[in-house]
Amino acid sequence: RKEYVDLYLTYVFDESIRKPFEDFMRGFLRGCPARRWKMFLPVELQIVLQGHSIIDWHLLEKNVTYSQYKKLDRTIRNFWTVFHKLPEEKKKMFLAFLSGSDRIPGYGLENFTFCIQDPHVENPDEADLFANTCFRTLFLPR
Repeated sequence: RKEYVDLYLTYVFDESIRKPFEDFMRGFLRGCPARRWKMFLPVELQIVLQGHSIIDWHLLEKNVTYSQYKKLDRTIRNFWTVFHKLPEEKKKMFLAFLSGSDRIPGYGLENFTFCIQDPHVENPDEADLFANTCFRTLFLPR
């Protein structure tokens, strides 16, 4: 039985994926030559490719700029009060809504900024929140 289990595991985790992995690796190395990636430790490479998954939400709040708003405006204070009460999963969903990804890029949260802007709609009570992901701008009606 032990031999069967060993052979089965070898097949599942090695032999069955060898060809697809080699194809992937060949394509990856064509676009990203290996000599450039060797300077990273595996954990660092993962951050470069995927971004940071652990986020200091209060630091994110400090990095925000405001357009047609001031930091102490009631709408802004209410927004951050509600935001900080959200569970982690919902905060990451907001980040994906804002930027297109639920992770912070590899260059770090200190350099990640976004803007909250007043869209100047006629009836703010009937307007929806929307975002421009390219410019990381959140349009927040008053």
